[in-house]
Amino acid sequence: MRPTRLEKPSLNRNDWGTIRSLLPYLWEFKKRVLLALVLLVMAKLASVAVPLLLKEVVDALDQPQDMLVLPVLFVVGYGVLRLCSTLFGEIRDAIFAKVTQRAIRRVAIRVFGHLHALSLRFHLERQTGGVSRDIERGSRGISFLLNFMLFNILPTLLEIGLVAIILLSNYDIWFSIIIFSTLVAYIALTLVVTERRMIFRRTMNDMDSKANTRAIDSLLNYETVKYFGNELWEAERYDEHLKNWETAAVRNQTSLAALNAGQSGIIAIGVTLLMLLASDGVVKGSMSLGDLVLVNAFMLQLYMPLHFLGFVYREIKHSLADMEKMFALLTEREEIKDKSDALDLVQGDASVRFENVNFSYESNRQILFNMSFDIPAGHNIAVVGHSGSGKSTISRLLFRFYEVTSGRILVNDQDISNITQKSLRATVGIVPQDTVLFNESIYYNIAYGRPEASCEEVFQAAKSAHIHDFIESLPEKYKTKVGERGLKLSGGEKQRVAIARAILKGPKILIFDEATSALDSRSEKAIQGELKRIAANRTTLTIAHRLSTIADADQILVMDKGRIIERGSHQELLAARGFYFHMWELQQQEEQSRAHQADDT
Repeated sequence: MRPTRLEKPSLNRNDWGTIRSLLPYLWEFKKRVLLALVLLVMAKLASVAVPLLLKEVVDALDQPQDMLVLPVLFVVGYGVLRLCSTLFGEIRDAIFAKVTQRAIRRVAIRVFGHLHALSLRFHLERQTGGVSRDIERGSRGISFLLNFMLFNILPTLLEIGLVAIILLSNYDIWFSIIIFSTLVAYIALTLVVTERRMIFRRTMNDMDSKANTRAIDSLLNYETVKYFGNELWEAERYDEHLKNWETAAVRNQTSLAALNAGQSGIIAIGVTLLMLLASDGVVKGSMSLGDLVLVNAFMLQLYMPLHFLGFVYREIKHSLADMEKMFALLTEREEIKDKSDALDLVQGDASVRFENVNFSYESNRQILFNMSFDIPAGHNIAVVGHSGSGKSTISRLLFRFYEVTSGRILVNDQDISNITQKSLRATVGIVPQDTVLFNESIYYNIAYGRPEASCEEVFQAAKSAHIHDFIESLPEKYKTKVGERGLKLSGGEKQRVAIARAILKGPKILIFDEATSALDSRSEKAIQGELKRIAANRTTLTIAHRLSTIADADQILVMDKGRIIERGSHQELLAARGFYFHMWELQQQEEQSRAHQADDT
């Protein structure tokens, strides 16, 4: 059932907190900010002085014919002030541009870095499309907020103050009363209505992020959509969010029209009252024609920016709403964080030990139970078991994607929770079962294992992974783009790229997580020898489904439901005629069956 009611997003707002979080980025260029503020004041002083000179020009020209003299100095001064009010503003914008763009860059890189610092748990739950749209909107919001808050709200308030001083010191108090009563009414209406309209803006943002998530998810799974003929289903799901976005957008626009009409009505009443009061003063002789022009000019200078100020206030509120989700990302807790006294891993031959390790993804779902085993330096330990037995969780814990619930993991007799993640991960290399590549060239994806590696080292890694000849057969060779998530390559080709990447990294500890699962038997045999050569003199953890690939491991751990139920060499486990023996028998029968089918064809 599709939702039709607009609900207020649950995100708690903290507008002042958002604004305060930007201040350090402004203060990085404090000289530029101060110079921009000085230019802002100079521009407003010139702007306020323009009506004063205009009054003098009008009064000088409003003389009997025989006394009329062209006020050249006043006219030239009027033109100079007009130029200065604009010129100072343009110089100010040019000086402040670096401040704004640097703030956007700093916040964006901080969010980007923080996202990479978050745990695997966060990234398994996140929605890529929504997160990318939140960052995009937030970056735009920073630019608008900094420019308009500093250079529209502050100047307008400054101008109101200067005009108030001039009017109170030179004219009847009723001029000030009318102007400021109009200002209060205008501001009150703007604040009240804009605050009520924010629910529509937040709903628009929420629906926009969800629609973008839906679109990206659908496009990334293009083949699956086609396999099941669900194009219309995907379009309908996408339209669910667009429909709610449309409803919120229409309400947002109609409420904006009502607000603009109300603002215009307040300004029209204020202008009419002022003109009546000034005209009455001219008729009675208490004011000159120049005074009438002065009041009218001040009125225009105040109300036109004020009308724009209403727009600016609305947009600032929108910008703050746009920035909320981006800054909310920064509040996400880093689940895996180096301790303040964390040390780098002491390099050596890299032994690994699991001591009574228990682990749960969730409190009510325990994955590993009292897991204990050793991988002596230079040895190869294999882990086998049915799907869901917890094999891959071991590699994730060793790589410290998660913290253990209890127990500890040691590398070179150092608890990995006490060492820096960077030094640990530099020591561990992994070839995952599901290889995801960057949408870049094959060369880039292999070189990613060690970006500073030479071309020859990259080529040698590709040769070791038995993929060099295939790459050379392609029209663009190593410059061939692999497509989104490497979809232009087959599963086996992607896995060989992953193997080459791990080879190039040259780690002390190697993890093969179903590293040859996407290869056919012939390719697997061809590369198996190379993997053994690579693993020589390295500490190796091999997670496998095909038992034939790990028969020569120093020790084999058999897992079931998160526990080690058998351990020993291949021959010892077969002799025990237990769980491993039955797995071996079953796989041998399957291979014989496939061989017979191949002979028949």
